[in-house]
Amino acid sequence: MTTVLTHHTNTATRRLCLTAVFAALTCAGTFVSVPLPIGYFNLGDIFVLCAAWMLGPILGASSAAVGSALADILMGFPIYAPGTFVIKGGIALTAALLLPLLAKIIKNTTAVHLLAAICGEAVMVGGYFLYESVILGYGAGAAASLPGNTLQAVCGVIGAVMLYRLLYANRAVRRFLG
Repeated sequence: MTTVLTHHTNTATRRLCLTAVFAALTCAGTFVSVPLPIGYFNLGDIFVLCAAWMLGPILGASSAAVGSALADILMGFPIYAPGTFVIKGGIALTAALLLPLLAKIIKNTTAVHLLAAICGEAVMVGGYFLYESVILGYGAGAAASLPGNTLQAVCGVIGAVMLYRLLYANRAVRRFLG
């Protein structure tokens, strides 16, 4: 009986630690910005999506929401933190929930991850548009952020699929994740 309890406790502790690590990676990754012709790309969404796929919907969404909102606060944009909390958590939740559903239909794992990530990032593009237009009161002016957010989404999808494939190719990582 203690072996089962110890295994369960180790697994729960490992998952909790990974949730904290992904929150920290998401926060730190958001600080790394790459200028693009329209807006910029940050590494945060790569970790948001990888957390979703490696931790599942609840823990993945939790790490994404906390890490991203914390980055907004630390970067001096606290007005975005509540929206970011919901939106980035929504990206992870969507990507994690769609993954097993898509895997039943599509046998190519890369295609499954791409589609789940695209749907998750659609939550980001639409979510920030709604947050800026309705909550922040920018109205139609919020449409100006759509091209930049879309480019951020595309980069996040590509980066996340590449990183996930790289990590998951490692047997030690697969074993660690259980």
